[in-house]
Amino acid sequence: MVATATWICFPFGSFSQDQKIKNLEFAKGFTTDPSVENRVFVSVGGLECILSIIRALRMGSCFSAESRNPVPTSPTSTLGVKKRKNFRKGPPSLDRQQLHRIASRMFLNGSSEVASLFTQQGKKGTNQDALIVWENFGSRTDTVFCGVFDGHGPFGHMIAKRVRDSLPLKLSAHWEVNLKNTNDVLREIVGSLKSEGTSIGSPVEASLNYEETDKNPEIFQTLKESFLKAFKVMDRELSMQANVDCFCSGTTAVTLIKQGQHLIIGNIGDSRAVLCTRDKDNSLVPIQLTVDLKPNLPEESERIRKCKGRVFALRDEPEVARVWLPNHDSPGLAMARAFGDFCLKDFGLISVPQVSYRCLTEKDEFVVLATDGVWDVLSNEEVIDIVASAELHSCAAQAVVESAVRAWKHKYPTSKVDDCAVVCLFFGLDSSSTAKTNQGKNMDEEESSSTMNIETGKDWSALEGVSRLNTLLTLPSFVPGEDDENREPGEK
Repeated sequence: MVATATWICFPFGSFSQDQKIKNLEFAKGFTTDPSVENRVFVSVGGLECILSIIRALRMGSCFSAESRNPVPTSPTSTLGVKKRKNFRKGPPSLDRQQLHRIASRMFLNGSSEVASLFTQQGKKGTNQDALIVWENFGSRTDTVFCGVFDGHGPFGHMIAKRVRDSLPLKLSAHWEVNLKNTNDVLREIVGSLKSEGTSIGSPVEASLNYEETDKNPEIFQTLKESFLKAFKVMDRELSMQANVDCFCSGTTAVTLIKQGQHLIIGNIGDSRAVLCTRDKDNSLVPIQLTVDLKPNLPEESERIRKCKGRVFALRDEPEVARVWLPNHDSPGLAMARAFGDFCLKDFGLISVPQVSYRCLTEKDEFVVLATDGVWDVLSNEEVIDIVASAELHSCAAQAVVESAVRAWKHKYPTSKVDDCAVVCLFFGLDSSSTAKTNQGKNMDEEESSSTMNIETGKDWSALEGVSRLNTLLTLPSFVPGEDDENREPGEK
């Protein structure tokens, strides 16, 4: 259940020692993931939070207890959907200004030796798309993080930027924790073997052997766990934001980490990642790395209906399935997984990413991440052809966006052009170009401006040949009538 939160303070001396321990365990619960063997993980700033709680226990404790009563003045209290009261913020990790000054982190239109990124506002208002390329990710010289985020709802642009800034930090933190746990196990094994007199060489040799074994799909299991944890904590953090209302707003996220020849992708929503490779005839072939997670997919719609949510399409857009509240024709979300959108989180919408892996070969040339403003009007084949034919790598992302805008005007002249965001990550250097970037722009300018195998070349868009309308149709702000589960779809 989605619940509001109230702060309860009580004197430390009023509890027994057992109760004090239970209270401390309750506090630690904010950094515990029960889905992964109940192991405690520490997010960015988590240790400081726990230390603050321990200090507070010496005089009086302040814990967040959950109330099952909606806020009386909430417009959604009559809907049977409980809106979360904002929790106080946890300790910040990096100041936003400091984060945006990291040289290897690009979040505006620009390019580097290995990447090109470009976003353009559509005709629907504020640009709600965000993107990022972070080279030397996690202080690893062979590692790159990329992502695009498509916001929706009244505060979608703010949520997309919040996830863009926070998710990579959480992913890096959980990755470090997982690697540390693995290294601790390795040291324990080495110590055990030494005590038994087994010859294994020096500790340095053992560490090197471990590094060699890490260069295989085991990295996928490590990073898959990190993706799942980071996405979960990210969504939880959004539910506690004091200055951004995520109740009827949210964002997609298609993200990847490339380390050496390893490519790990985490995705929620309907943004997409497509790889360009060459077949035996040396022809360019697109490989879709993600599924557009829309409500019409059988697995997604079954989960939503089991949670009492409804899935149906309106008569004037019969191929666009949407998610609705149990008793009301709102909000009509056109995706089955997203960050935020807490009005639907009790009714089947989830923020659990689909995580997949690919081992790159010499035939793989680049990968394109883009929001649905691109994929609604351009096919996978068209996009990789545009990127491959770009005169310079640095121009590739802009070329895709400009082609998408032209396609919108040609295919759907009466529709408003959607926001577009594209990241192109190249696996080989473009020797004919020099690295350049527009990251020197200030922040004010920015403000204005489960593993699955995907069949080669198969498009998963549910909008083929259909003019795309809004991702989110209506906000749940009216009083319910009788149960309309059996009402004709779209009937008011």
